[in-house]
Amino acid sequence: MAVQAKDFKGAEFRTKQAFLYGRFEVNMKSAARRWSVINFFTYHEFTTGIQDWNEIDIEILGRYDYDIQFNPITPGQVNHTSHFPAPFSPHTDYHTYAFEWTPTYVAWFVDGVEVHRQTGSHIEALNKAQKLMMNNWTPTYANWAGTLNVDALPAFAYYDWVKYYNYNPGGGNYGTNNNFSLSWSDEFEFWNTARWEKGTHTFNGNNCDFVTTNAVFRDSKLILCLTDAVNLGYTDVKAPVVLSARVHDNKVIAYFTEELDSVTGQNVANFNIVGATVQSVTLRSDPRSVELTVSDWDFTTTKNLLVMNVKDRFNNTSAPKAVTIILQRNWTYPIKLNCGGPQVDIGWMADTEWNLAGLYGFLDGQTAAYSSNLQINGTDEDEVYRNEKYGMANYRVRVPNGRYKVKLMFAENYFTSANKRIFSVFLESIKVLNNLDIFAEVGTSTALVKDFTNIVVQDGILDVHFAAQIDNPVISGIVIEADPTGIQDGQSEFPGDFSLNQNYPNPFNGQTVISFNVNKPDFFRFALFNTMGETVFEDDLGYLEQGFHSFPLGTTEFGSSGAYFYSISGTGRTETGKLVYLK
Repeated sequence: MAVQAKDFKGAEFRTKQAFLYGRFEVNMKSAARRWSVINFFTYHEFTTGIQDWNEIDIEILGRYDYDIQFNPITPGQVNHTSHFPAPFSPHTDYHTYAFEWTPTYVAWFVDGVEVHRQTGSHIEALNKAQKLMMNNWTPTYANWAGTLNVDALPAFAYYDWVKYYNYNPGGGNYGTNNNFSLSWSDEFEFWNTARWEKGTHTFNGNNCDFVTTNAVFRDSKLILCLTDAVNLGYTDVKAPVVLSARVHDNKVIAYFTEELDSVTGQNVANFNIVGATVQSVTLRSDPRSVELTVSDWDFTTTKNLLVMNVKDRFNNTSAPKAVTIILQRNWTYPIKLNCGGPQVDIGWMADTEWNLAGLYGFLDGQTAAYSSNLQINGTDEDEVYRNEKYGMANYRVRVPNGRYKVKLMFAENYFTSANKRIFSVFLESIKVLNNLDIFAEVGTSTALVKDFTNIVVQDGILDVHFAAQIDNPVISGIVIEADPTGIQDGQSEFPGDFSLNQNYPNPFNGQTVISFNVNKPDFFRFALFNTMGETVFEDDLGYLEQGFHSFPLGTTEFGSSGAYFYSISGTGRTETGKLVYLK
């Protein structure tokens, strides 16, 4: 489609060649803007109609702090979206993302680890040659990507390198089963015009035009820029603007439109609270927010924060601006959220969308409400289970740092057979439900409750992530209670080089999942012991990078029913857990 005169300008970079199958890799850093979408994807350019649609996406949305979206789009423009709750922010550093496209599967990788795979007839329909593309754009779909804020322009996405591997089963030396062979790589030292072209088009649902000026090469990086219609390219003439401020654990967090200069962003003189004393300012890891240590205030009376003379990384200086500091909510536990539904008399709070000023809410997703006559089995809270939020990526709740009990409530009110809706759930980036099929567990219109303990919050926000396997994730309610054994603010729940999580489910009689968090890359080994201390199974896990890792443990590794111990070992350190196998 030819370029239209839109108010905003984005960028697209695409290969001239189309590819059929292969492994596609990129090392990149996305743009931290709550309305931007950064892509690395393949796409079949068709002229006939959507019946020929073939596309495979890695999408990073600026509105999410810790999330990567995967989506193969098949003939008829059918989406098969899933999310991966990353253990890092994709906006603050470079990470490697990849996907393998074969005739029978598409698998996605983050920093060399496979995190999602799709198979089946819809993958087999991805059989048309596709060009490799990257773009930076802002959609018109606010419920998906957020609402554009012109004060936060421009947005930059940085691509360090790209590699393409041929699909070469039986003859390769890279990727899954060594089925791929390196064809070419590009370090972006220059624009290789024989391989790449810059996009000059737009499409329905896109708030911007793609212009060549916004695809820039600098310092051995490809930089894709999202700008207004005047200030094009890799330039920034707008000063940072403070968006909001709030109290959290007797400190004040102030949020800005963009990344701050580390010197002025931590200068106490640039922050003033009338009636209180700002003792120190620390730039947070995003780095679009700062944490203020404050004295002479009880944090219960309303005050304003005045910000001035703060610079961004392009040396633009902020004008003085005051914002009212939002006080911390003193929750009465349990917190009961009616996901997809209204406030009801039995103490449930209404569903709402997440925003910087809010206390809780969903990101993405749709609402479904079923008939008031629908009988929900196994509960006396039918009204909660008759509403649902589906297709969401994330649900967030602001709580003080500490340890919590979380109850997740589900009902399958739409599908009438198993294997129609399958998804996983993560609490604070730890997978707690793996491939949940509500109907397979309890049938139709029946309450399913999953309880979890020892959920540790260290950043003031309890995050529930959903990752689809088949169709859309769904949830009816969330209940949060403070755990009386909670840790104190400032203590680390995950000390050392790695931390082992409790297997789930436990007890189990089919399959359980072992998960652990790697804080320092190392070589790791798994071992399973009986109560006599005898090793019944061992596995060398190899060299693992920083992040969340998990693997299934089946029944073949066990003998008789009973208690077992399992361990993860790194260099000089071992952590052990206990599980119960029911044969």
